[in-house]
Amino acid sequence: MTEETEGITGLALYDKTARDAADIVIARYSTSFALACRLLGPRPRTHVRTIYALVRVADEIVDGPAVAAGLSVPEAEAMLDELEAETYRAIAQGFSANLVVHAFALTARECGIGEDLVAPFFASMRTDLSTSTHDDASHDDYVYGSAEVVGLMCLQVFVNAGEPRPRPADARLVDGARRLGAAFQDVNFLRDLDHDAFALGRDYLGIGSGTVSRDAVLDRIDADLAAAAATVPHLPKDCRRAVTAAHDLFSELSRRLRAAEPGSGRVRVPDPVKARLAARAWLGFSPRKVLS
Repeated sequence: MTEETEGITGLALYDKTARDAADIVIARYSTSFALACRLLGPRPRTHVRTIYALVRVADEIVDGPAVAAGLSVPEAEAMLDELEAETYRAIAQGFSANLVVHAFALTARECGIGEDLVAPFFASMRTDLSTSTHDDASHDDYVYGSAEVVGLMCLQVFVNAGEPRPRPADARLVDGARRLGAAFQDVNFLRDLDHDAFALGRDYLGIGSGTVSRDAVLDRIDADLAAAAATVPHLPKDCRRAVTAAHDLFSELSRRLRAAEPGSGRVRVPDPVKARLAARAWLGFSPRKVLS
């Protein structure tokens, strides 16, 4: 037993171990997200990490590692089904032998995250195993399940972490969370356009089929970012810095995507720029205006 866990036993030790495991998943997979999480207050921070850890594990089942391990598509789908079922059991029972699922269930039970948000997420993940080209309707459905509901889960944390009983979030915050999640996802689709097309055989935006223009997608992203920014002042104070930093990072990505030539490689924000954006958010500045 380490100094950090000295005196902790039984379920409390298991809970802490599960949350630590979720922290490791996020630290390994996303330095940008890990940075944004550090800007959250301690009240919501651990809960948000548990949400993204479960999201990442599910994503890895459909996006490469499972296939690299030798699973067929039907086997990957069965594994995704098992993960979803285990998530529901853990939320109902308060325990899972899967540490990431256990950590998520602790958050879901405290903050009021139910099947109405979890089921659309897994439905979108399942779509990746069967659908390669999206039209407007399927794109919107996919983005809702893969990104908007994740934003809504985080919003449940922002509103309810530490409270004796979870309550619904204000409608304007719900709209802001959904639009920020949609902007994040569309930015990622644009950044990964070539990889999705050539490595995974997927076209999420319709750009490959010529039904949607790149500029139209960027205009939609910027409109969503602007709408989301207007709701940030209404968030709990211990969440605003992190959401501002994430907003500003994706606003910067959108700007760089608009300036980049198609096919010129994956657009990134240099670390010094990320640091400046994080510092700006830490100092309490409002989200930057979107600059097209």
